[in-house]
Amino acid sequence: MGTYIAKRVLQFIPVFLGVTIILFVLQNVVPGDPIRMITGGRDVPEQTEEIMRINNHLIQVDEDGNALRDENGDYIPTSLVDRYLHYMGNLLQGDLGTSYQKKVSVTSIFAEKYPYTVKLALCAIALEAVMGIGAGVLSAIKRYSFWDIIVTLFTSVMVAIPAFWLGMLLQWFFGILMKEWTGGAFSMPISGAGGPASPYQDWMHYILPAFTLAAVSTAYTARIMRSQLLDVMNQDYIRTAKAKGLSKRSIIIHHALKNALIPVITYIGIDFGAMLAGAILTETVFNWPGVGYEIYRAITARDWPIVMGGVTIIVVVVMVINLIVDVSYAFLDPRIRLGSSKNEG
Repeated sequence: MGTYIAKRVLQFIPVFLGVTIILFVLQNVVPGDPIRMITGGRDVPEQTEEIMRINNHLIQVDEDGNALRDENGDYIPTSLVDRYLHYMGNLLQGDLGTSYQKKVSVTSIFAEKYPYTVKLALCAIALEAVMGIGAGVLSAIKRYSFWDIIVTLFTSVMVAIPAFWLGMLLQWFFGILMKEWTGGAFSMPISGAGGPASPYQDWMHYILPAFTLAAVSTAYTARIMRSQLLDVMNQDYIRTAKAKGLSKRSIIIHHALKNALIPVITYIGIDFGAMLAGAILTETVFNWPGVGYEIYRAITARDWPIVMGGVTIIVVVVMVINLIVDVSYAFLDPRIRLGSSKNEG
């Protein structure tokens, strides 16, 4: 197990470097002067601009920190490699840079935004796990019954509905129509995450965005659970358990469910990593103050430090979640020996 984890952690290094290189190159090939973005397009004194270029490692300096110029009197730009090494040096120290627009550190921005994304992801993944696994098990046990048809129909509809459209539909129904029909006695918040100014309790703000975020994934989870459980129920050891006189409930809970859950846990784990990365569509529709919405606003404003910092955090989170999912296999199925160099018969 320890060897397997060590190998996976080492695999993170080239992936992480590759992502940061791609992001850094994209940032530098996009048209536009970073200093003009920082100043909002306003003209600044030449001395101020020179200091800003030095602080952002855009031009070369001498040993005393003064800007170097060529024979034409122009600044000598720092090479792309030197700028990347400077960026990685800061990154390894936890410095993600400074926002062009907000003039504050990117680290502090995401430290404020990330808890909202985590709480929303936890609510959504709980709905996905409970509803998806429950519906899948029910559909498999009641195969070809009324309940199986209902689950199949529901999952087909959920897979076909875009997340942003579902979110707006829920906002319209629960936030507007329900308020009109009940004369204001009942409605749900359609934006924001609560707070002192909200007329609703904070937990109510999680209901609609969490359901929107979990809807499509819940449908896929139910489908995978149904398919895997039906496949496991046809295995020889299940037939042996039936021949021994074990009850259907005991067979499903103690024998079939563990093996059937392995691909389901894989999907849920990967999906949880994606949710922690920030659901841009859901967070934008509900004006949710999380990572996804922050990255969306940064892209529209071309605030590249926030974009690069956000994607870097996303990559790390997804890799860690994938590692946790892989390690969890050994606990779900004792036959799996991660990191083993020999196959045991």
